[in-house]
Amino acid sequence: MGKNNKIFLVKGNEAIALGAMAAGCECYFAYPITPQSEIPELLSEVLVQAGGQFVQAESEIAAANMLLGATACGKRAMTSSSSPGIALKQEAISYMAGSQLPGVIVNICRGGPGLGSIDPSQGDYYQTTRGGGHGDYRTLTLAPASCQEAYDLTIRAFDLAFLYRNPVVVLGDAILGQMKEPIKDWKERTVQDGKGLDWSLSGARNRGPRLLKSLYLSDGALAGHNRRLQEKYQSMRKECDWEEYRTRDADLIVVSFGSMGRIAKSSVRMLREKKEKIGLFRPITLYPFPEEPLERLAAQGKRFLTVENNAGQMVDDVRLAIRRHADSGLHCVLPGQLANPEDLLGTIEKALPKKRH
Repeated sequence: MGKNNKIFLVKGNEAIALGAMAAGCECYFAYPITPQSEIPELLSEVLVQAGGQFVQAESEIAAANMLLGATACGKRAMTSSSSPGIALKQEAISYMAGSQLPGVIVNICRGGPGLGSIDPSQGDYYQTTRGGGHGDYRTLTLAPASCQEAYDLTIRAFDLAFLYRNPVVVLGDAILGQMKEPIKDWKERTVQDGKGLDWSLSGARNRGPRLLKSLYLSDGALAGHNRRLQEKYQSMRKECDWEEYRTRDADLIVVSFGSMGRIAKSSVRMLREKKEKIGLFRPITLYPFPEEPLERLAAQGKRFLTVENNAGQMVDDVRLAIRRHADSGLHCVLPGQLANPEDLLGTIEKALPKKRH
């Protein structure tokens, strides 16, 4: 491993681990949970061999607070877990957002609520895109749909975390984590350590002290801090990313993300073969949500159907984006069910505009 222009056949979880290495990850803290355990399994070998720090913490809460400490020192650090484990990390993630600390959090979702199952789910959309913990904060959220995207977006997650000094979440599910596909151009990257950052706690030799905090008690201080955070979150909108597939002449747009977006794309292909004018819009950044391109499609008079592997969460953002021009139908594949492209065909066809004769 480590040479350019090589192709590797890996699981999605392994692609994320390799993406972290390519991004210059220096520290990784986690606690094992299915279906993401291949991430710590691989990093326990390759990260240590590269001279990084690997810690299997005593709990998810401990792992998240270790992430907080490492990022405060300017380290490129990551944690990963699955849905109930991510729930336990939320207090530390809120503290990181409040202290403006960069860090990468990977969530390979499983079914819920509660312990649920180890089957795939997209039930953590609300938790991830709305902050998940206490207070008014947001985490940038990237949703890969392939092993190559899992690799590429993990690299991007580290870059965005440091660009905005903010936690970034890579949101996948059990399908993405466990499927196996080729990825190309794996390489390690040399990254400057935290000593070159003007905010990191790297030791106060020959400079004044620095303070990273999320506690603001003086009159008006917290309001000012929250105002600055909200301005930062607005500036993140330039990072919006999405995929459009055959939307130009489409009468109906299927909106779906992650693994379900990939399944829906196959459904769209099948219906295109039947001469049905259907397209796909797949958000890649879930926060910031790509509202403007979706609204442009709505302004053209198109109809919409949101397809999710949950009880209906992203549909709220879809409807907000297109509210001036249209509404969106909703098809839910509930956690505990596995969808295939054929399962969606009837629902999508029913959502098509009635043909005039």
